[in-house]
Amino acid sequence: MADQTRGPATMAQTAGDEGQPELKRVIGPGLLLLFVVGDIIGTGVYALTGTVAGKVGGALWLPFLLAFTVAFLTAFSYLELVGKYPKAAGAALYANRAFKIQFLTFMVAFAVMSSGITSAASAAQAFGNTYLRKLMGDSLTIPTVYIALGFILLLAAVNFRGVAESLWANVVLTFIELSGLLIIIVVGFYAITNGEGEPARLTHIDTVGQTPLIAVTSATALAFFAMVGFEDSVNMAEECRDPVRIFPRAMLLGMGIAAVIYVLVALTSSLLVPAKDLSAAKSDALLKVLEVGAPGFPLWVFALIGLLAVINSALINMLMASRLVYGMANERIIPRAFGTVHPFRRTPWVSILFTSAIAMVLVALVDINALGGTTSLLLLIVFTVVNVAVLVLRKEKVEHKHFRAPTALPLIGAIACAYLASPLSGRPAREYGIAAILLGVGVLLWGVNRLVVGKVKFDAEKLSK
Repeated sequence: MADQTRGPATMAQTAGDEGQPELKRVIGPGLLLLFVVGDIIGTGVYALTGTVAGKVGGALWLPFLLAFTVAFLTAFSYLELVGKYPKAAGAALYANRAFKIQFLTFMVAFAVMSSGITSAASAAQAFGNTYLRKLMGDSLTIPTVYIALGFILLLAAVNFRGVAESLWANVVLTFIELSGLLIIIVVGFYAITNGEGEPARLTHIDTVGQTPLIAVTSATALAFFAMVGFEDSVNMAEECRDPVRIFPRAMLLGMGIAAVIYVLVALTSSLLVPAKDLSAAKSDALLKVLEVGAPGFPLWVFALIGLLAVINSALINMLMASRLVYGMANERIIPRAFGTVHPFRRTPWVSILFTSAIAMVLVALVDINALGGTTSLLLLIVFTVVNVAVLVLRKEKVEHKHFRAPTALPLIGAIACAYLASPLSGRPAREYGIAAILLGVGVLLWGVNRLVVGKVKFDAEKLSK
């Protein structure tokens, strides 16, 4: 959203490179609030509600509430950092400022990039296996994996052509995504007031073959996938009017709205449909809830809304992932070939091919549950680093006033994120294997670049934009 018109000179505004114009500050508190809500609402709750129910049982609302609590703690760290450094920033910049270890900074950036790819891959599977199939019915005879692969190719084509993202388009898509979840809530309220539903399910935790703690924490580790996204809003700081003032309220209120909606959807789902049926429905779980609560409701309407939700989430994630690879190549921390820009489309076509190829391999070989879990694993690791970084950076003072999180919150947040990322939470070993392979690719690229180029210095602030 770079603009040739310089915005009003405020404390927060900083030019990037010498002679470069500043970003235009067009985002007020209302648009920022909608951006935060829209960034959270998406594939997670639409695609993984049934799987979370399968892990925890009827107390489906509890993992979503706990996931929100952990995300809320981490949000305080982001708020302090974005207030302290009100630029288009991110976890890589914070890690670089706090620890000044280039390899760690790179791995944080690569983990964020990998989480975008796994998230988009899970959206691709939800697209093919659930919403498109519901829309087209028996006329769709193409195997799901081919549909998902075609979906990734389509995203790559759109990404290659170039996408001019609009905040108002984000507003429209946010309302569409919200409408689907509000339909579930309204249908559930109507059904429950008419005597349907079983309240006893809400306190039932599935302990078959596991302790209640593992049941809840393993479900929370997966449900965390549905709460991520809020951290993307820090990259909008340079385009906000007075970000130090408006960011805390917009982020916390936006997360609160998303959390209330998620918990209400989870309560409705458990009241109307037994956990085993939700689990059996898998990514069709919300369609199952709608079918039970409102048998006459046209399912194709909800399927269309879900389709738009996963398309939006996947496109944003693939755009983010390809631009991160492009940024790392420009900073010469991976081979420069990945930063090649197409002469006519002016898009980073090599990084688009690279990220799309990884996504296609994941779609072909990994199921949606493992992809969602790997996404949350990667981001929980990143959030652990951010929670520690905010405490380390307390020694670095700035001249302006900014939000300061109570010291206990980043500390608790770091412990909670590290626990949910650890095997102690009941997280499947397969997710660590997928994450290790993805991060191993990053280590390989780093090593190849060091052999060819030698030691390089890079600007983490540029990388995070």
